[in-house]
Amino acid sequence: MIDIDNQTEFEIDVLDLETISNELTTKDIELIITTNEEIQILNKEHRNIDKPTDVLSFPLEFDIPNMPLGSIVISIDFVKSKAEEYKHSMNDEFKLLFIHGLLHLNGFDHEIDNGEQRQKEEELIKKFDLPDSLIVRNT
Repeated sequence: MIDIDNQTEFEIDVLDLETISNELTTKDIELIITTNEEIQILNKEHRNIDKPTDVLSFPLEFDIPNMPLGSIVISIDFVKSKAEEYKHSMNDEFKLLFIHGLLHLNGFDHEIDNGEQRQKEEELIKKFDLPDSLIVRNT
């Protein structure tokens, strides 16, 4: 199950997100949709980077039964700008960022791995027939 805290007016396709989530986990996930202003505060507080970002992931430190896998925070402002830039829908962009965040919750880390996260992203993007802009911009 995905527990959603939507702080915006963006309408989310929960069924599609649940389908994607079920590919990687049976655990619950908290999903927060917010603005650049709010995600910048989180980015500064947790990563010491004082600028907005598209997606943040906060995995739970311990694997405790019946506890969620963690939290994903997505900036709707980034969703809108990247959808416009790459000429696809906001829903597709949202799903791309959700996949990226979900992989981080599952232990993938593109900053230190040998391409495993990008490979898994590509696999999921193809499976769910999403645009490959996430792959293009991360290479």
